[in-house]
Formats: sequence, C-alpha cells, structure tokens
Amino acid sequence: MKIYLYGMICGSNSFKIGAFPQPDEYTEIEQSARFVGGETGTCAAVLASLGAAVRLDGTHIGRSMTELTREFYKGKSVDLSSLTFDEDFEGLEDYILISGDIRTPFGRFAHFFADAYNGGAKHWNVPKQSDVLWCETAAIDDCFGEDSESCARLCVESGKPYVTIDCKYDSYIHRHASVTVISGEALKMHYGNVSHEEMLPRYTENTDGLTVITNGSLEFIYGRRGEPVRSFKPFKVKAVSTLGAGDTFKAGCTYALARGMSDEELVQFASACAGAAVSRYPSQLCPPTLDEVEALIRERHCEFSK
Repeated sequence: MKIYLYGMICGSNSFKIGAFPQPDEYTEIEQSARFVGGETGTCAAVLASLGAAVRLDGTHIGRSMTELTREFYKGKSVDLSSLTFDEDFEGLEDYILISGDIRTPFGRFAHFFADAYNGGAKHWNVPKQSDVLWCETAAIDDCFGEDSESCARLCVESGKPYVTIDCKYDSYIHRHASVTVISGEALKMHYGNVSHEEMLPRYTENTDGLTVITNGSLEFIYGRRGEPVRSFKPFKVKAVSTLGAGDTFKAGCTYALARGMSDEELVQFASACAGAAVSRYPSQLCPPTLDEVEALIRERHCEFSK
C-alpha cells in the first residue's frame, strides 16, 4: 500500500499540565515531548504504524527541525526524499499546552503564510507529478492554496483517489475528493455558527465523494449526495490527550480508502484510530497499530452483540 501525503509538517513542542492556570498563577508541567507534527507530519507516522509505505512532502524542513525530522521517521516506512531541507530557513514549530481533553496551541503560522503571500519566501514545495504517479492513494491538506489545489488536480489527472480535510464546500479540492473530513472547528472558522446538519448537504451536493463532519468526542455525521444522513458514536476510551486525534482520524480514513472499505467501515476504522490515539500521550511517539485499532472494533462489536 503506497500513500502520498502533501501538506503541513512542523515541529511540535507539547506540554501536559494538570490544569490551565489563572493569570499570574503557576502550574506544573507533568510531561513534555517534542516530535514532528502538523496534519501531514502526524498522518505519516500513523500510516507507517498501520503498515503503509508513505511518501511525504509539503512544508520545508528548516534548520531547527532537520535532526528532529530525520530521527523521528528513522526506521519508519516514510520516504523523505521529496522534502526540502533548507538550512537558511529557521523552521516552523508550534507549542501546545494540554490539560485532559483541552489543548491550546501557539505558533507563528499567520506570519509563515503572510510572508509567503506578501512577496516573501514560500517555505513549502510545489507538488510533484512523480510522487502522485508513485502512489495508489493520496491525502492532501488544504493549507497551501493553489499548490494544494494543484496536488488535487494531479491526482484527478492521474486517476488517484485522495482524502482531504477542512476545506470549503465549493472548492476544487473538495469537489474531486474521495473523502473529505471537516472538523467542527474548521466549519465554524469557514461558516460561523451554522449547524453541522445544515452544512452537510452543502458539502455532499458538491462532490461524488464521502463527507464526514467530526464533532470531537461526540456523535458525528457523514453522508453522500442523495443519501440519508448517517451518524456514528466515537469509541469510548479514557482520554489522556486529544492532541493529534483529528490527524489520526484523517490517517484512518486514508488507510481505509486505500483498503477499499465501505463508508461505514471507513468511518468506524478512522474513529477507532482516533480512539486509540487519545488514550496516550503523546500519540505521535507511539501511534496506533493495526492490531490495536482492530481490537477496539472487535470490542465494540462484542458489546453490541450482548
């Protein structure tokens, strides 16, 4: 199974604390970890853990991340040959405070994109046709504007199915996706406080693919054009940290698409991946395995059969 990923890759510095402090109060850091994150960076680690061969491209790897990136993917089935390692670029990193199922990220992503679109250097790669031709299935982050769309167009021209996330319902990248996953946070960012139930038909009417609108740990909805809206209750697990849950869900969708699973199987598999991920900290350093995901699914089937 060969999967090509294009999108956001960054260094992540996470700090697990007991509770968020009030202004001017002190709080203790219980655990901390540094790893490669971002939607695509995390997705690559998860897919490799599930047994896929991955080729990775997107954000340039700056000098603060060179050693981290090579070490993080060492021994994993992740091909870094398409990445640009740029020692003249400082690197893109984020900082995340985590308390239970709450997380607050900090970073300089607005500056990163503003610099690129205001005449500065663009620190991400243009997608390569050779990478698309190499893969059987792709996943594309809708974060690099016309370059993300270009990646989608290459997939369409090459007949390669792809998964995408958090795009608008009238975008090219959504229209041609086999699976689109929209988080509740992205939906609110794009369209305000419009309900998930109102937005799902707008998405399904603009694609032949499957649309999933997630809702954190709560029941979520999914569907296709002309079909009834369906819902799914996420797996019940003790949440240690939700960091990377959405990226792991995306990875699960990509793996399931590559395996030819039905819509119901795909949603179940992706949810089980996310469930396994939130049960530990940090999941990026110990991503879910196929055995763990399948065990969660079997456990739910046993509960339903009682």
